[in-house]
Formats: sequence, structure tokens, C-alpha cells
Amino acid sequence: MKRTIGTCYYPEHWPETQWPEDARRMADLGLTWVRIGEFAWSRLEPRPGDYDWCWLDRAIDVLTGAGLSVVLGTPSATPPRWMLDRHPDMLAHDAEGRPRGFGSRRHYDFAHAGYRDDAARMAGLMAERYGDRVAAWQPDNEYGCHDTVVSYSPVARESFRVWLKDRYGDIAALNTAWGNIFWSMDYDHFDQIDLPNLTVTEPNPSHALAFRRFASDMVVQWNAAQVAAIRAHSDAPISHNYMGRVTEFDHYATGRQMEIAAWDSYPMGFLLDRVPGGDQQAYLRQGDPDFQAFHHDLYRACGRGRWWVMEQQPGPVNWAPWNPAPLPGMVRLWSWEAFAHGAEAVCWFRWRQFPQAQEQQHAGLLRPDSSEAPGFAEAAQVAAELRDAPDVVPAQAPVALVFDYASQWAWEVQPQGQGFDHFALCLDLYRALRSLGLSVDILPPDTASLEGYALTLVPGLLTLSAPLRKAIDTAEGIVLTGPRTDLKTSELGFTTPMGPNLPGLDATSVMEETFPPEAPRGLEKGGGVDLWLEHLETGAEVLERTTEGSPVLLRSDRRYHLAGWPNRAAAKRILRDIADAAGLATLDLPEGLRIRDTGTERFVFNYASRPIDFDCHTLEPAGVLRLSRPS
Repeated sequence: MKRTIGTCYYPEHWPETQWPEDARRMADLGLTWVRIGEFAWSRLEPRPGDYDWCWLDRAIDVLTGAGLSVVLGTPSATPPRWMLDRHPDMLAHDAEGRPRGFGSRRHYDFAHAGYRDDAARMAGLMAERYGDRVAAWQPDNEYGCHDTVVSYSPVARESFRVWLKDRYGDIAALNTAWGNIFWSMDYDHFDQIDLPNLTVTEPNPSHALAFRRFASDMVVQWNAAQVAAIRAHSDAPISHNYMGRVTEFDHYATGRQMEIAAWDSYPMGFLLDRVPGGDQQAYLRQGDPDFQAFHHDLYRACGRGRWWVMEQQPGPVNWAPWNPAPLPGMVRLWSWEAFAHGAEAVCWFRWRQFPQAQEQQHAGLLRPDSSEAPGFAEAAQVAAELRDAPDVVPAQAPVALVFDYASQWAWEVQPQGQGFDHFALCLDLYRALRSLGLSVDILPPDTASLEGYALTLVPGLLTLSAPLRKAIDTAEGIVLTGPRTDLKTSELGFTTPMGPNLPGLDATSVMEETFPPEAPRGLEKGGGVDLWLEHLETGAEVLERTTEGSPVLLRSDRRYHLAGWPNRAAAKRILRDIADAAGLATLDLPEGLRIRDTGTERFVFNYASRPIDFDCHTLEPAGVLRLSRPS
């Protein structure tokens, strides 16, 4: 499939006389896509039932007339002020019970049926008018951004009670599932159940996890309503622009409703704001070497192979604690890295920097005066290279890693040790694999087959689904589970018999201990385990122990289990040995160098601030190298 590029544009921000020149410059730059509309509700429906489509008609005519393909966003992330008058109870509430106010964006509660219906109504009207004029759709914008999935509003409470009744059927079943006999927490009926906030001490973890599942389901229902409204009038593909390390809802579930997954990639903003274990000093102007790649692979799974970068950072952003400028060449590198991981399109945010309001400090391809910003030249370079380069051929990676949103919620609810985080654990192991030169596919927790993977990692899953359990049992490749895999039920209670109940591996955890970062447990072969350690009774072969003698790495034929969270040195050593047992060739890459293998090529990326030699080539900082894939 041909790789394409685009940008995000807001015609309502600029004089209409400027639109044709903007469209011409976009086309001359080599852009294919332009996303519009996702924040324009107050211009489309300035008063309830009073619509103004004419300006958007003309904008789409101008853009498509220049040869550009339009992605039309629905504007439900920014409802107009009159919508709050219509639905005074639509505001989300924080954990202290305080409403989120108007004056920004994403202030609505996903559980509010009235606003959900209004949002779907607007999506349907847009699709009816533009269904045969636009090339793709985007419902809403950045679900979950600004901590907006979990809401403790009265509307959420009432919806949660209905959800619980649907899930458990009767109150006795809920009391049993949650273990409510503890601390006399039994309920007589569903209307007695409140939200798990403002309790004196920790709420029942089963209650809290159920609420997190409910909150995710509200996002899924919200997205489904707009997707259905669009599909009634348009056959164009639908996508949503997810965010980095937003894990509060199940992206696999929303992804199954649409044709394409997309995400908004801001490498430097994310490094300074949300990358666990990121080296801010070394990569201040480049972004973390693995964080973007992890999300590329994750959202490829959410899109079932089809995915885009809907927003790519072109310069300094405005929302991180600090906002430096990218190292020259990084805008190009980030774009090519996305293509190497299978992106169909990369779109830069935004076309022109807006001189007012919250994002006025956020760079675009153009400055507010329409002169070219530094990212423009790198976008032009990518466009030229795409014209001359062969298409990227996708291929299944040799290694897979299973990531599970429900496990993230479970360990946030009951971490047992401060900092136990499913996302961070997966990213740590992903880093180690990438430092060995291995390409990785990320898989959902209901994966039914591991065919073709020489090595699969299943770290920190709350419980193994029936399809995944069977896939592990029948896999021909090596499967590495743990730590904290399959130790609990889906309700966050202990299993009977005690876990982990892993296919093909005899091991029982009789105690789990956690310890602070300054007190890791050393391993006999070097390195150590941080934070988490399972004390195991096992009949399997013990490959590694702590210096105190506790088993840490087990093996039974081609099934391995890791009982602790390895630090970087230990993770790299352990995974190198297991990859070797799986028949995979590994490399010892210099710090900052990363590889992605496609069907025919090997892409090499230099995230370091120094030149690095690789395979008789010297990569300058922000350098990109395309080689034939080794046989």
C-alpha cells in the first residue's frame, strides 16, 4: 500500500480568502490528506437547530479542488456553550466529586445519554451531507485525553448501577463476586451501590475494577453511536486518533468498530510528560527511542493491521512541562519510523500555528504569518523521498508481546507495590527486545493463535483468557509469562487453586512481595529484579535465582516464567538467552540505535545525539537508513 502524508487544518480559523492559497501550498508540498472539522461545532450549529453548512461546503470544495483528500472529524470533543444549557448534568466529575467546567474541551461525561445522542445526531447530519465528498472520518478527538474517561458524576453513578445489574443479574451474585462479606459491605439492591471514591480508606478493589470496566464500556458505547450514525450515510473508512499512554479504556474494543486505528504522536512532549523510565537528558530533543514504536505496534493491533499517525509533532508543543525544539532531522525520522512500523499515513499537526487561545505556542508547519517553520522543510523532504522510494512491505514480526487494558486497570486499583504498572512493565520488556535488534508485534489479550511467532511475551496479565490460554498451550514457539500473570480472577480475587495456572508449566506462587526502588533483589547471574517478586513452589527447571536463592526464571520445555520485574541489565540478558533458544539472531545495539524489519527491508534509526556506525554506514544524529533485510 502506498504511504501518504497530510496535515490538520482549521479553515474556520482563517479568512476564507486564504483557503485557496493554503490548499495550493499543501498540494505543492506533496500532501494527500487534510483533516478538518473536529472542533467546529459552534460554527456548524451556532444555536440549537440553526445550522450553517455553507462555509464547510466551500472549504471542502476548495481542498478537494486542489486534489486533497479530506478526513472529516465530528466535533463532539468541543460542544458549544448552549449544549451545557440543554444538558446541565453532562459535565464529568473528578474523584473529589467536582464538576469539570466549560472553557476548554472534553468536559462531557461519556455516560450521559442525552449528549451522546446529540453527538450522534451531529455525526449523522455531517455524514448525510458529506458522505460522498470526504475520504475518511474521525469520530470525536483523543478519547481519554486530559484524564476524561473516569467520571464520578451523578449520571455516571446511575449508569453504573444499570451496568452492574446487566453484568451480575442479581445482587447476591455481585456480593459473592466482590467478596462483600468482608467489612460488612453486602448490598441489598443495586441502587445502594455508590461510586468507589471518597471512601474512608481503600474501596473494595473488585468494586473499583468493575467501575473501571464500566467507564471503558461507556467510551465503547459512545464511539459505537457515532460510527453507526456515520455508516448510515457513508462508506468511507472510519478511524479515531488515540493518544500516548492513555489506557483508561479498551482501545481494542473501539478499534473493532472501525476500519483504521490512528494515534497522535508527540515524542518530545510525551518524554517530558508521561514516559516511564525515560531518559530526559539524553533524548530531550529526540523523544524516547521506544515509546513511539510501542504505540505504533499497539495501534497496529487495535486497527487489525491498518493504522495512521493522525497528528505528528512538527516542532515545539505547548503542553509539556518544558517544550524544546526537535533536533534537526527528527521530524523526518519520526515519520519514517511510523512508515517502517506499517503506517498508511502520517499527518502533521498542524498546518499553521494559531496566534491565540490555548495552543498558540504549539508549532505548525507554518508560522502564524504563513512563513515556513522548520518542520516544513523536513515534511517536504519526506514527501520527496516517498515519491522516489519503494513502498514499505509489511511482515509479521518474529516476536509478540501481549498488552491488556484490563490488567492496567487492575494493577492501578491494587498495585500491591507503588509503581506496579502493566504499561510500564510491557514497555520495559519491549525496550529490551528492541535493544537486541528485534522487531515486535503487540497482540490483544484474546488472541487465539500465536502461529509464526518464535517468541511471545505475556507479562503481567490479570488472568489469561480462554483463547489465549489455548494459544499458549498449542504454540510451537517459546512463550514467556510473568511477572504477575494469571494470579487473580477477572474480579481481582485469588484463584483456586492458587496461580499462576499456566499452560505447560508447574508453578504456584505462595507469596508475592514488593520492595522499593532502592532495595532491588540481586540475581546470581547479574542484574536484579525491581519492585515485584513471586515466591514459587515449582517442579519446573530453575534457570535463575536471586542471590538469596528464590527462583526467578523457570522453564519447562518451551514454556518459561519470569517471577520478578527485571531491571534493564537483567531483562536484556535474559531475553537474549531466550531469543537464542528460540532461534532468533540478536544484536547488541548501541544506545539510541533502533531497528525495524519489514518484509523486504531493514530500517535503522539513530535517536542518539552523536553519530553511530552500523553495518559499514555512519548514521548522523536523527539519521535514517534503509537496507535490504538480512536473510
